[in-house]
Amino acid sequence: MAQRPDPVTRNVGIIAAGLTVAVVLAACIGIAARAEPGGFGPGDWAAIRFTVVQAVLSAALSVLLAVPLARALARRQFFGHGLLVMLLGVPFILPVIVAVIGLLAIFGRNGVLNDMLGALGLPELSIYGLHGVVLAHVFFNLPLATRLLLQGWQAIPAERFRLAAQLGLTPRAVTRTLEWPLLRQIAPGAFALIFVICLTSFAVALTLGGGPKATTIELAIYQTFRYDFDLTRAALLSLVQLFLAGGAALVALWVIPQVSIGGGMDRVPQRWDARGGIQRWGDMAMIALGAVFLLLPLGAVVIRGLIGLPQMPGVVWQSAGISLQVAALSIVILLILALPMAGWIAGKPSGGVEAIGLFGLSASPLMIGTGWFILLNPVVDPVALALPVTALVNALMALPFALRIIVPRLRDTLQDYGRLSATLGQSGASLWRWVILPRVRPQIGFAAGLTGALSVGDLGVIALFADPDRVTLPLQMYRLMGAYRMEAAAGAALLLLFMALGVFWACERGGRMHVAD
Repeated sequence: MAQRPDPVTRNVGIIAAGLTVAVVLAACIGIAARAEPGGFGPGDWAAIRFTVVQAVLSAALSVLLAVPLARALARRQFFGHGLLVMLLGVPFILPVIVAVIGLLAIFGRNGVLNDMLGALGLPELSIYGLHGVVLAHVFFNLPLATRLLLQGWQAIPAERFRLAAQLGLTPRAVTRTLEWPLLRQIAPGAFALIFVICLTSFAVALTLGGGPKATTIELAIYQTFRYDFDLTRAALLSLVQLFLAGGAALVALWVIPQVSIGGGMDRVPQRWDARGGIQRWGDMAMIALGAVFLLLPLGAVVIRGLIGLPQMPGVVWQSAGISLQVAALSIVILLILALPMAGWIAGKPSGGVEAIGLFGLSASPLMIGTGWFILLNPVVDPVALALPVTALVNALMALPFALRIIVPRLRDTLQDYGRLSATLGQSGASLWRWVILPRVRPQIGFAAGLTGALSVGDLGVIALFADPDRVTLPLQMYRLMGAYRMEAAAGAALLLLFMALGVFWACERGGRMHVAD
């Protein structure tokens, strides 16, 4: 009997996985070798406390606000429902510094909200500090939590809601018997995942944090690195960040469940539990508030960006070209690593996606950048390798997501066509060319687009390796904001937004062209 072919040789997949692990471990070794115990001061302990507090608050608020929003989206069908759900994925690929510009336009000192408060004679609000960091994190992670909860609730078979209606169950009873059990499964995992994301957030803390009371560990690493050039203290802080992020990632992996309801016939659920006027108006109000919260900053970026485009200096366009180069290199590196790893994992009965993804979550880009700066500094000028290192780290950060996207489809393809391909003698490159790539191209394109969008808007490693003459567009935007050239920064933000969405669209569209059924 013909066996299912191995899409790549086992050695190629192992080599790709080994390279991935080696890059991260080398950074960790460099940090551990430079770190010396006993170097913490009061400011460092304050940064550790602030990091944990803001991550807990951000994750808790994101999940708590996502519950009524996801519930409303699950219960209501309306014109534009699919578009709104699709837009929930935009903040994930939105460059952080672009979102910050939008949030400043709404909640900043000269923002729309403070203008309204001033007109009413009320005191102004400040977006900087703990509440500003939490607000930005909720903006980014509320859509993620909503998508996770919505996906779970939409997986409940329609027959169960039909049975609940026939039994005359009240909305409260439906919540208790159908929705609450699934919420208990998904909510802890969503909290843990968002906690890890907020724990390793750098750009938000850099732009909206700062000061003795609003400094995260990563911001403290950056300040120690750039201003004091104290590599020993930066390494010690990086080691603490590694332990925190790695431990949180372990917990996240442990509590994230495999949600499976089963027993249905794949029908679109018809919700009879919330047809009353109060429930209907409450759901629509929640959907409207969620849409306004997510779309207003994006709209502000577009409006202010159009005004600021003529005021952009010429160096912005040079930085935009550099960002595109970094994004392209990140995509190439990702595909070189992800495709053989995905083939190796898919060819196994049970893959190691979770372990590889965990390894990527355990280290932040800034921590890896710090480690490699320490390793390269005695040998070569790290600034000369700023762009390649940035591209490599961006690819590694996107690798877990890419594997999550590619592996399931590749495994299904091998299951459907593996025996036939083995019978025809196809394996290796031939199998990839004629069987796998035509059917996995959409997933590859999506993963490449996601990597490119995240890379083009990244403000992390490049902040450590910054070359005064060759900087990416996000770093150039940060410099414009620091020089109080907010109009020019808004124009650059609009350009960066179009670049991120354009890279994602081009890759995703390219993956769907001439797709085999």
